[in-house]
Amino acid sequence: MIETFAHEPDLTIRKKRARMRAWRRGMREMDLILGGFIDTHGESLTPERVASFEGLLACRDQDLYAWISGRNESALKNLTDNEASLLAEIANNWKTVDTNLS
Repeated sequence: MIETFAHEPDLTIRKKRARMRAWRRGMREMDLILGGFIDTHGESLTPERVASFEGLLACRDQDLYAWISGRNESALKNLTDNEASLLAEIANNWKTVDTNLS
């Protein structure tokens, strides 16, 4: 499991670490999706949503991409409700961006 930084008291540092990890996933599609999300919404994330985002960062790229693309929505059955809600928001934002790129 990938380490999260929930014990870090400084939210700004947690957001910077999350941004760095979002852009360096290993799967370019997930870099664009998660990195783009945190670049756009990172400043407004509450501590709880940062924790949920960190939880998503601990998931495998293949599972996240399968869920976001609608290919396998059961790939991430162990998410918390907050993580699932945030992932749905990320997927919705990405599908809007993706449609605009066509």
